[in-house]
Amino acid sequence: MKNLNSESAVCQICKKEKKISVMRPVVSIRPPIVQLINQDGYQLEPQGYVCLDDLNKYRKQYIQGVMEEEKGELNANDKEVLDSIVERDLISRNVEQDIDKKITFGQRLSDNIAKFGGSWRFIILFMSFLIIWMIINVIFLTVKAFDPFPFILLNLILSCIAAIQAPVIMMSQNRQEEKDRIRSLNDYQVNLKAEVEIRLLHDKIDHMLVQHGQRMLEIQQIQVELMEEISSKMKK
Repeated sequence: MKNLNSESAVCQICKKEKKISVMRPVVSIRPPIVQLINQDGYQLEPQGYVCLDDLNKYRKQYIQGVMEEEKGELNANDKEVLDSIVERDLISRNVEQDIDKKITFGQRLSDNIAKFGGSWRFIILFMSFLIIWMIINVIFLTVKAFDPFPFILLNLILSCIAAIQAPVIMMSQNRQEEKDRIRSLNDYQVNLKAEVEIRLLHDKIDHMLVQHGQRMLEIQQIQVELMEEISSKMKK
C-alpha cells in the first residue's frame, strides 16, 4: 500500500517502508511471479508495491524453475547464469585476459618453445645447424673429427632434443585445451542466459499484451455505456 508520502511506499512482503525508486507496483509483476509470492501466504493487492530485494528472490525462484524445467538439475555454471540474470550482471568476459593473468613462467616458456618449434624459422635454423655440423666433421676435420660419420654424437643430440621437445609441446597443447574449455564454457553460459532472457522477454510481452487488452476492453465497455446513456436521453 502506498504511503501518504508520494516518494515512498510499504512493501507488501517485508512490510517495510522504502523509496519508490526501489519498489515495483504489483500490476507490473508477471502473473507467474505473483503466483509464487501468493503461494507463500502473501495476498498481493494490485494497487500495492513490492521492493526489489524481495522481488528478486521470487524472480530467482521463477527463473530457476524455468531452467530446471528445460535442463533438469542445475550445476554450478547454471547457477552462475541464474545469479547474473537476477542481478542484471554481464556474464560474457574476455577469457584470454583471465587466463593470461594466471599463467606461470613454465607455461609461458612452454608456449614460446612450442611456437618456435612449430615455425619455419626453427626448421631453417635446425637444417642449417645439421648441414654445418656434417660439413665441419666431413670436410674440415677429416683427420680429427669430433663426430665422424655416421655422426653418433649428432644422433644423440637429436634424440635428446626430441625427448625434451615432445613433453614441452604436450604441456602447451594441454594449456590450449584448457583455454578452449574455458571459452566453450563461457559461450555456453552466454547462450543459456540469452535463451532464458528471450523466454522471459516473451512472457513479459505476453503479460503487457494481456494488460493492454484488458484496458482496451474496459475502455470499450465505458464507451458502450456512454452511448447507451446518450441514446436513452435522446429517446426521452
